[in-house]
Amino acid sequence: MRIAVNARFLIENKLEGIGWYSFEVLKRIVENHPEDQFLFLFDRPYSTQFIFGKNVEARIVNPPARHPLLWYLWFEWSLPRIIEEWKADVFFSPDGYGSLSLNLPQYIVVHDLAYMHYPKQIPWMVYRFYKWFVPRYIHKAEHIFSVSNATKKDIVNQFGIHDEKVSIAYNGCKEIFKPMDSERKQELRDAYSSGKAYFLFVGALHPRKNVKHLILGFDQFKIESNSDKKLLIVGRKAWHTSEIEDAYQHSKHKSDIHFLEYLNSDELSKITAAAFCAVCPSFLEGFGVPALEALNCDIPLIVSDRFSLPEVGGDAAIKINPDTPSSISAAMMSMEQNQDLNSLIIAGRNHRIKFNWDDTARHIYSVMNA
Repeated sequence: MRIAVNARFLIENKLEGIGWYSFEVLKRIVENHPEDQFLFLFDRPYSTQFIFGKNVEARIVNPPARHPLLWYLWFEWSLPRIIEEWKADVFFSPDGYGSLSLNLPQYIVVHDLAYMHYPKQIPWMVYRFYKWFVPRYIHKAEHIFSVSNATKKDIVNQFGIHDEKVSIAYNGCKEIFKPMDSERKQELRDAYSSGKAYFLFVGALHPRKNVKHLILGFDQFKIESNSDKKLLIVGRKAWHTSEIEDAYQHSKHKSDIHFLEYLNSDELSKITAAAFCAVCPSFLEGFGVPALEALNCDIPLIVSDRFSLPEVGGDAAIKINPDTPSSISAAMMSMEQNQDLNSLIIAGRNHRIKFNWDDTARHIYSVMNA
């Protein structure tokens, strides 16, 4: 089989959500199927670390596709010509984009439909592109992989397609996310949280992530509990962060709230493993990778009761209503007073095994090769 691949999110030293998904899945598929040929299509110079085998040919396709107009040119003009010349059998796109101009079976991974639920939180040109093209990609695709059951239901409901056309291909977790001994935990807490235990949030500082209510809820928790615990917020600033800044500036306990910007995977795994509890209060997550990373570190969870987070957290998580800071505060208080957090940790160990990259890669390949 000759498989053309949209590899534009494989960017050296900049692998984030979709990039890591692409890396983990493609590496396994290439290495497990030396009998197949792969054409990796990049939109800028690439690192040889992403050429996972001798059966991979890589090409740089112009223009660099990082803007709606350039997305159109890349997917509708540049890509089809090269893929057809190469005589591909299928096209695999792990970032949710397809090509309306390409006439061969297309298999795409959809991570979420956030643009449909929160259109005002997306730049206008990006929203217009998504609104026009995403429904057409969905209907044209031979098959769609969803990263959660929640996102699958959203795709089926929003676009009226058959349930059988969408299957679940979960995220997995990087192996470096693992439990940490108490001595090493204290070293990390000494470095990042004045030696105190901390609640941890990881994600872009974006309205959809609900950091504002997290800060308000933490403030209420501190008032009611008199706890010395801290709140660490790890993530890059995204769009519309003024409400987060306002909540922080008006917090009575802002000295107990620490912001950290981008951390590499190694440092983030340590910060996660040293946490007292991870908090994922988002209004919408297609999957919720930080929740799974916490589970793999034996860290209990507080998660929103929306979309995929209850699915990822399972019985290892306390669910909250993200609309109300008091719900977040109450969950924090429950964690503070819980004398048997070990039961949540054990539940997490049992639950996390359903999310692994090997199963995801096998499933994606089997569908493309059916």
